[in-house]
Amino acid sequence: MVTLVRAPNPSAMTLSGTNSYIVSQGGDAIVIDPGPHIPRHVDALIERARTLGVTIRAIVLTHGHPDHAPAARPLAERTGAPVYAHPNSEVARDGDLPLESTFRAGDVELAVMDAPGHTFDHVVFYEPREGALFTGDVILGEGTVVIAPPGGAMRPYQRTLQRLSVEFPGARTIYGGHGERVDDARAKVTEYIEHRQLRERELLEALSVRPQTIPDLVLRVYGEERQMLWPAMARQMLAYLLALQDEGRVTAEPLDAAMDAREMAIMNPPWESLVGEEQAEVIRAELGAMLHIERLHRYALL
Repeated sequence: MVTLVRAPNPSAMTLSGTNSYIVSQGGDAIVIDPGPHIPRHVDALIERARTLGVTIRAIVLTHGHPDHAPAARPLAERTGAPVYAHPNSEVARDGDLPLESTFRAGDVELAVMDAPGHTFDHVVFYEPREGALFTGDVILGEGTVVIAPPGGAMRPYQRTLQRLSVEFPGARTIYGGHGERVDDARAKVTEYIEHRQLRERELLEALSVRPQTIPDLVLRVYGEERQMLWPAMARQMLAYLLALQDEGRVTAEPLDAAMDAREMAIMNPPWESLVGEEQAEVIRAELGAMLHIERLHRYALL
């Protein structure tokens, strides 16, 4: 059985909040992504497990971002359940998840797929009885996912999506890290694959007109609206462009001119003053905003 307990941390990046899941079988349970360290959310997870009549045997993380992982240790301290994460994770844990294998705690069993792209410490879990994929920030219940260098990369992410499309034919449901449950897993994976292909075509079509900077591309591909999302759009463009550079399809020429106000708003916005320190931490992690862009490059097709 899968039980959702949503964290009370809604925002532009986390949608209605981070989804924590209690996956139970018999009297045993695994908690997937206990979320941010909000005491009442930890309380809610413990109370829901009590109501279900299950014992939390393990706590596992899809990845280490600050809206998914910090509650792991407080929940472990209160339940005695050990914490497990990807071998590449920087999160303090009791053990590593067995990649491309099976993780078992009590009567609950999850397949573990290495799923790089959004981050390089990301996994996807699969529960075969329910036909349930727990995708963290690889696939969400609404919208799409930010792929932001240096913590993420586009081609590994696209390979992860391709693996999901072929390796889990029995998957029926997707439980993402944010948003609602998805009841047609195959259709959602296909939608995500096609969306990435579409955005890359749009970028290449824009560059076929003339060489452009990332702010140029953001405004041309995404438009003038939704200014709060410009920085996320910029990081998406950067992820595509880095992949295309590696493949020898695009060149990048550094520009000497300083960024103007609009370019700076797109590339290096002052997050703390815009959204506050707490949300800024999540945004910095999601958007790779620790990578301060010192100068623009003009990108051109080869």
